[in-house]
Amino acid sequence: MMSDTSLPANRGGKVLVTGGTGFLGAYIIKGLLEKGYQVRAIRRTKKLPGFIEPRLLEKVEWVEGDVLDVMALEDAMDGVDKIIHSAATVSFLKKERTQMYQVNVDGTANVVNAALTQNIKRLVHISSVAALGRTANGGKVDEEKKWEDSKVNTHYARSKFKAELEVWRGIAEGLNAVILNPSTILGYGDWNSSSSAIFKRIYQGFKWYTPGINGFVDVEDVARAALLMLENEISAERFIVNGDNWAFKKLQETIADGLGKSRPSKAATPFLLGIAWRLEKIKSMLNKSRPLLTRESAKVACSQTYFDNTKILKALPGFSFTPLEETIQKACEKYLNTAR
Repeated sequence: MMSDTSLPANRGGKVLVTGGTGFLGAYIIKGLLEKGYQVRAIRRTKKLPGFIEPRLLEKVEWVEGDVLDVMALEDAMDGVDKIIHSAATVSFLKKERTQMYQVNVDGTANVVNAALTQNIKRLVHISSVAALGRTANGGKVDEEKKWEDSKVNTHYARSKFKAELEVWRGIAEGLNAVILNPSTILGYGDWNSSSSAIFKRIYQGFKWYTPGINGFVDVEDVARAALLMLENEISAERFIVNGDNWAFKKLQETIADGLGKSRPSKAATPFLLGIAWRLEKIKSMLNKSRPLLTRESAKVACSQTYFDNTKILKALPGFSFTPLEETIQKACEKYLNTAR
């Protein structure tokens, strides 16, 4: 149920962040620290995100482990008041599918179970608009959309949908939780991974654009939304977090302009994309590298889906989204400084 958000819940205490070394997780940690929270974060690797100031990351209580380790999760929640669960695997590769389902579905189930056991006061689950599902004919999607098993849905989407079911199950068992569904996240991060890779691809002279339309959002906007949801009393609700809906062509042209590169000029039709992902598969097998395009990511690139952000704007008075032009320009400047 939704309740008045004019009076935030008590701020303070210790917050656990899963996926703290990831793109979004790192910005969530930054926001928490800047607001004066104590932060504990789970990490699988000793490497910390280079796009966040080291002085901030030094304030984090880092815990070795992952969401598939039940004992480590319960230990990590000891003395914690609230959790932001942002750990997830995003992959469109068949060979990584089993691991993705384990992390996204089983990992979320473990977080929910441990939160119930440890009497955690609040859980913010970072899902994805993918969990709402796409339709073959595109169209507008809001929070009321019912999941439909469709060929246009990727396995990543299915894993996030099943992960949400675990959160709803936890809510039914008494967990105070809310779900956020970000669209494709943009900003300054590690351009060798996640959605940040599109900046590097265009910087390197990628010439093709796809016919799809998709939702995009600033990474810092998603982090701000997560913190605001952590502090209010809204429970048992989901919210789309989407800055705007753009054609991929417009996105790629804006990034190219920001990086001082030539705009992509070749239209990649569904037929050409079908050829491209097959060639990428062969190339990756020969070079033992990750393909730039897969059959599943080609589906997304052709889909024309609009995501409605009305609900979250009504729920969070005063909250607004950063214009995508501003997000991209700021990110491009930082990427250029890093590349030099």
